[in-house]
Amino acid sequence: MEGVPTPHGPASATQATAVTAGGPGASGLKAVDKETTAGIVFGIGAYGLWGLLPLYFFALLPAGAVEIVANRVVWSLLFCVLLITVTRCWRALAAAFRNRAVFGALAIASALIAVNWLTYTYGVTTGQAVEASLGYFINPLVSVLLGVIVLKEKLRVLQWAAVGIGFVAVGVLTVSYGKLPWIALTLAFSFGLYGFVKKRVGPKVDAVTSLSVETMVLAPVAAATMVFLGLSGSATLANQGPGHFWLLVASGVLTAVPLLFFGASARRLPLTTIGLLQYLAPVLQFVVALVVFNEAMTPDRWIGFGVVWLALLVLTVDMLTAARRNSVAKRLASP
Repeated sequence: MEGVPTPHGPASATQATAVTAGGPGASGLKAVDKETTAGIVFGIGAYGLWGLLPLYFFALLPAGAVEIVANRVVWSLLFCVLLITVTRCWRALAAAFRNRAVFGALAIASALIAVNWLTYTYGVTTGQAVEASLGYFINPLVSVLLGVIVLKEKLRVLQWAAVGIGFVAVGVLTVSYGKLPWIALTLAFSFGLYGFVKKRVGPKVDAVTSLSVETMVLAPVAAATMVFLGLSGSATLANQGPGHFWLLVASGVLTAVPLLFFGASARRLPLTTIGLLQYLAPVLQFVVALVVFNEAMTPDRWIGFGVVWLALLVLTVDMLTAARRNSVAKRLASP
């Protein structure tokens, strides 16, 4: 609806009068505001849960990264089966398996997210949550870089500046850590590629079906891993008490729910708003690592993180400027 206040622009004078007078524009305004508010709430829920995941993984100790990820996959699958049954989406799931292009893309996505989960869980459970948060700070820069390399997109000046500053930040952090921050880079590139694959297949499959296919692809390996850990005596699922058992089982719900929240948010909000909300997760992860886990931050690491945040600031300014320019162009093009 032209003129209704959305993240893209203000209301027209005519509609503003209608709203003030309680005319037909009022119901439209309320509907848009309600959808936008719901989108923001869902977005905060998704990124907030992702940001607080380090606390959950810490509570799962002494379980290691491999066991945690294997449990996440298996219990997520059971949750998805329940969800598909309730929503009666079995036909959509079968169609996704029959479509080779869709299934192939989701199989690749499942491998990428498995790498991402393993790396992130390893980082958190081995006292490297700060570096893990760095990966999600870098991720927006990686997404821009992938646009150039894979999609042959032409970057604007500020986007090039942000990417360049990001490279400087990686160099500073490499010197700071005494090694390449491989945890952060693996997280950034695996999640960036995952997002790229999901975006390409997104219009062809809904969020629940997509998540279900991914977990079904990973489930055999995850189940075999759980059996192997159990037979070798290194599994903690059944020998750390009922509390630990149910915490691991709950990993399925805590894996699926943020993804569903994100899907609900993405349908209601423009990409600009989603782009701003995504910073919430690494900020929370960073705060948890410093305040709760008491991880060390040396002066040179602060400098490295500062350079990363500068790159994100430049990228954000470019994103907001482009969104405003597009909004003005659309309003001028409207009859």
